[in-house]
Amino acid sequence: MPLFDLPLAALREYLPTLDEPADLDKFWAGTLDRARTAEVLVEVLPVETGLSLVETWDVTFAGHDGAPIRAWYLRPAGIEGDLPVVVEFIGYGGGRSEAIEHLLWPTAGYGHLVMDTRGQGGRWGSRGDTPDPVGSGPAAPGSMTRGIDSPETSYLTRLMTDAARAVDAARALPGADGRVAVTGNSQGGGLAIAAGGLVPDVDAVMANVPFLCQIRRAIDLTDADPYQEIVRYLAVNRGREAAVENTLRYVDAVHLARRARADALFSAALRDMTCPPSTVFAAFNHWAGLSGATPRKDIEIYPFNNHEGGAATQNMVQLAWLRERMPVAGLRNPGPAPTPSTPAGRGASRA
Repeated sequence: MPLFDLPLAALREYLPTLDEPADLDKFWAGTLDRARTAEVLVEVLPVETGLSLVETWDVTFAGHDGAPIRAWYLRPAGIEGDLPVVVEFIGYGGGRSEAIEHLLWPTAGYGHLVMDTRGQGGRWGSRGDTPDPVGSGPAAPGSMTRGIDSPETSYLTRLMTDAARAVDAARALPGADGRVAVTGNSQGGGLAIAAGGLVPDVDAVMANVPFLCQIRRAIDLTDADPYQEIVRYLAVNRGREAAVENTLRYVDAVHLARRARADALFSAALRDMTCPPSTVFAAFNHWAGLSGATPRKDIEIYPFNNHEGGAATQNMVQLAWLRERMPVAGLRNPGPAPTPSTPAGRGASRA
């Protein structure tokens, strides 16, 4: 895939003018207030996985409007003290899969809450377990356009509310010390950004090649799914463009990024046709712009990669980055952190 977006120098300076709805904060405050009328933890059940070094629980918590959302909770076995928790959100089309597929963070010494994605889990991985109980009108195949004619009915509103409530759930888990980091790839990265804006006292945000950023630009810039689900919907539902664009203004992760306060680590791939790099930089460059906070923000750049981004290389960067911000007392020091920008062809930007 050739380079197709702005040059890297322009990406670093890219700060698009945003069209936020005037009642964005009121809308999200009301949405989260309604969700929070339900007790967040519904059920936490131990699960036998056959692993001796990681303990696992099957968690159900209350998401948007109190709907039950499934999750896995994993911790390093034999640790009696409370631990910080890394909340992970899943990429588009996937579900929480099997618990044994999520060993990175618990083996690094953290608690790990893996949120299932309502109504997804049928495209890759090992399934999802959470239905989306809310109906919708006509929609294109996939999840993007469910209820898209209104922010109140939009699937993305429900999903972002679930993500914010996952942070609430992580703080209430047994063995959690209250510190929470959020992370994810693609859709999961967009949800991590959204959670960082909707729950601005999270401790750290790690968003890899994030989806759901500057959505309107992405629709025009790439012909890849999932953004093209919106194009196919509007190609049939002529005359609904204004309503759809209005909805997208409420669920654009760039608007929520401006409200964040936590340190953030992003990654972008310059040949990414699924989440174009300029849309990622829009969120990164606008990070914390409205909050009055001055957090540290870093972005890892992969010039020769498509939507796979940095893959395991980025995981190593994340481990070192998070260890500085959420150290775990009593665990063996894993040694010097790798220098993120050392490998050839990559570069880190910090602000």
